[in-house]
Amino acid sequence: MDGPHLIYFADPMCSWCYGFSPVIDQIRRAYGDALPIRVVMGGLRPGTDTPMTPEAKRQVAGHWTHVHEASGLPFDPAILDRDGFIYDTDPAARAVVVVRRRGEDVAARYLGAAQRAFYAENLDVTSGEVLADLAADFGLDRDDFLAAWSSDDARQETWRDYAISQRAGVTGFPTLVGGPNEQGAFGVVTRGYAPPEQVLAVLRDWIAGIAA
Repeated sequence: MDGPHLIYFADPMCSWCYGFSPVIDQIRRAYGDALPIRVVMGGLRPGTDTPMTPEAKRQVAGHWTHVHEASGLPFDPAILDRDGFIYDTDPAARAVVVVRRRGEDVAARYLGAAQRAFYAENLDVTSGEVLADLAADFGLDRDDFLAAWSSDDARQETWRDYAISQRAGVTGFPTLVGGPNEQGAFGVVTRGYAPPEQVLAVLRDWIAGIAA
């Protein structure tokens, strides 16, 4: 991207990123194309192949309670009650990457839809069929989506996102950075969850500094 923009390091199955989704929506409404958001998949738990233990489910449900208290967003923990549920974040991240080929804005909106589907609607976003249904809501052909999502190209593109996140020194999600400044550098807008008023205030100050 040329000109000032944001880079959003996130994961569709990161509960704090779900809590942060209204902030992203507010940024998009406030600035639109004037401040594009590039979505980069961070890689929360890609490739996990072990079913969750009861203790792991209790810990995750506890995190979700904290996110609900901070953000007010709804959670339906019933998804964790499924026998043998594997918390592999790679399928949903790869879906966002495939949808991103249609544009960054649609990728940000699809990311939010996948988060709502998982956290609030008890839908298994490790399933290609579920992810394809969500993609169809954004105008993508289900069969074309599934073919792309299943491809080695999509897998490699997704893991390149994870590598970008690691090279950028991102250690937690959500992380939002903005730039470039006159020296071509990017600065952190927020590392971790922050309420919308705080994030928008940082952006207003940053944009005012660019315009000065």
